Amino acid sequence: MSIIPFVCLGIGIMFGLIVKKEKFFVYSDKISTFALVLLMLVIGLGIGLDKSIVDNIIRIGLNCAVITIAAIVFSVLLTFIVEKTVLPLDKIDYDLIEENIQLDVNDKDSELFKDEEYKKGSNLVWIMPVSIIMGLIAGVFLRPIITPSVTDFFFTIALIVLYICVGISQGANKEVFIYLQLIGIKIVLIPTAIMFGSLIGGIVSGIILRLPLHISTTAAAGMSFYSITGAYMTQQYGIEIGTYGFIVNIMREFLTVLTMPLLIKISPGALIAGGAAGDMDTMLAPITKFVGIRLSLVTLLTGMILTFVVPILLPFVSIIFQ
Repeated sequence: MSIIPFVCLGIGIMFGLIVKKEKFFVYSDKISTFALVLLMLVIGLGIGLDKSIVDNIIRIGLNCAVITIAAIVFSVLLTFIVEKTVLPLDKIDYDLIEENIQLDVNDKDSELFKDEEYKKGSNLVWIMPVSIIMGLIAGVFLRPIITPSVTDFFFTIALIVLYICVGISQGANKEVFIYLQLIGIKIVLIPTAIMFGSLIGGIVSGIILRLPLHISTTAAAGMSFYSITGAYMTQQYGIEIGTYGFIVNIMREFLTVLTMPLLIKISPGALIAGGAAGDMDTMLAPITKFVGIRLSLVTLLTGMILTFVVPILLPFVSIIFQ
């Protein structure tokens, strides 16, 4: 198991905890976006340079769709069970009404629902696949010119920068403890159900598709955190398997958006389960429109916890199912 993710995350978390200047986090966010786009371009380039992957891209895409659907279905199922037994979200909603606690989406100073922040997150969902496609096309035409060593170099640089920036973001998110105190520690049952549901979905889909379980389960364990999951799987297993990490988790966000009217009919928790780690950024505003302003606090907290867990979870899942 490579120690690069843990070292870089540790460095980032340290900076996130120590540094207090707002400009530092603004620049960190911009650098993170640049590194993410570079990473997608390099991944796409690597795919395009490998003829065997290009020839099998339809098969890979269909496999990813099955893994994604299984991860969502089992996440929704386990979350629904938790919601209907030990942690009814309608009761939490009522308690928050009684205590007059909510995220203020109308507050012009709110960092969580600023239009530019939401638009940025939404744009990234489209920028990422476009960057991969652009890199793929470039790779197909540049096969005689570019060697894998070139893509490996830029991939490593982008990966290190991205992990450090993710660590900075995690270190700066001290609000998670405040929200836990407001809602209660039992709320961790929701992200726990989503995590185990995703892992079960990865196992089941791997068996159905006859894929090695370390591929399907690690991809499903990304829980919408496509950048870190794709980068980690590429670093560990190569470009073809890394493709699963990106596509599965990008698909999870798209499918959740498409099925929102259906998921909300099951329960509010089902919608939160679909968004998974994306609940803290790109999925927060659209999910809030369905679950309501008070349960958006549960949505945000779930996304924060899963976003923190994913980079730590991936190496362990990879080893267990290797």
